[in-house]
Amino acid sequence: MTPPEHGDEKQARDGGRPLPRGESLYTPDAGPVRRAVERRSAVPLVWLHRSPRWLSPVLLGVLFVAGLLAPGPVGGLCLLAVALFLGWLAYLTWPSLDPRQRSPRVLVVGVIGVLAVARFLGF
Repeated sequence: MTPPEHGDEKQARDGGRPLPRGESLYTPDAGPVRRAVERRSAVPLVWLHRSPRWLSPVLLGVLFVAGLLAPGPVGGLCLLAVALFLGWLAYLTWPSLDPRQRSPRVLVVGVIGVLAVARFLGF
């Protein structure tokens, strides 16, 4: 069996999902902050890619519902975790998005952030 080349639609060596297309995991000509964030995000992104597809949405859904139902700071922490995760993914995908795709991401992260603050304040 020949090993798959990067970007092929063939299965990864471990039998998991195919590798994403592209030449590099990192943004070309990125500044030092983006380069550092992308470098530190490489291992969690590979872990997310190798985990079952349903895991991330289910965990985010559970945290979101728990954040809405749990009282006070516990709910705020759950919602803050969801907002931080979605904000992290939005930051990483930002250079590859056109402006129409950026607005909803900012809106979702902002609304969840406002809900988290409201939970911390007792609403």
